Amino acid sequence: MLNVRSVLVTGSNRGIGLELVRQLVGRSKQPEWIFATCRDPEGSRVQDLKNLAAKYQGVKIVPMDVADPSSVQAAAARVTEHLQGAGLNLLINNAGIVRDRTLESETPKDMSEVYKNNTIGPMMVSQAFLPLLRKASRESPQKGMSCSKAAIVNMSSEAGSITKLLAWELGHILNYRCSKAALNMLSRCQSLGWAEDEILCVALHPGIVKTDMLTSEVPFELTVDKCVQKILNTLGSLSEKESGTFVNWEGETVPW
Repeated sequence: MLNVRSVLVTGSNRGIGLELVRQLVGRSKQPEWIFATCRDPEGSRVQDLKNLAAKYQGVKIVPMDVADPSSVQAAAARVTEHLQGAGLNLLINNAGIVRDRTLESETPKDMSEVYKNNTIGPMMVSQAFLPLLRKASRESPQKGMSCSKAAIVNMSSEAGSITKLLAWELGHILNYRCSKAALNMLSRCQSLGWAEDEILCVALHPGIVKTDMLTSEVPFELTVDKCVQKILNTLGSLSEKESGTFVNWEGETVPW
């Protein structure tokens, strides 16, 4: 079972990120700290998150643009200050974007923007919060690896699976597919590089979820609340065996 003292969720003002915060505070053993990051905390689409932060003392809204190195560093400094010497148990790199392009209409600008948010962003965020993850791992009495001890969860997609190319006939979204395939490689590399620190690193496909990112033509598999419920159950069951793998919301292996 997932039992974390501190968790950080990027892109938490809507969709899966917002629901992760909502369900984490609703657990019988809720985290002491939930750092909910978003690009613009004063924007028009942050009210639901603000309501949660007003109701639950442990929810801290932290401004962070994952594509901006200085913003990421500033967020890491704020979280470090909030934790008052404690480590960070769980980092969920959830923020992501997509541009609706075909193989023929894809542009360098869109490809670069999506890659910067979906791949380079999680890389920078993981690097910035690595000292806090290492601290949590080092000071934990738990043996082995778990998401309750120290973990990086990169929200990926089966659309980036080179083997399966989920829903190709419904949309090429080349920028998104390439960025998620690269994110999968980042997850694998992180698992190898930080294995000695006992930081669990995994790429996770949340399913085809009904969120704002999904176009109306795509048939969804899951509602966002059911998706997050299953994701949290899966995170609670992961161990060193799954570090460096690509799994779905139910913990089943997804082919690279």
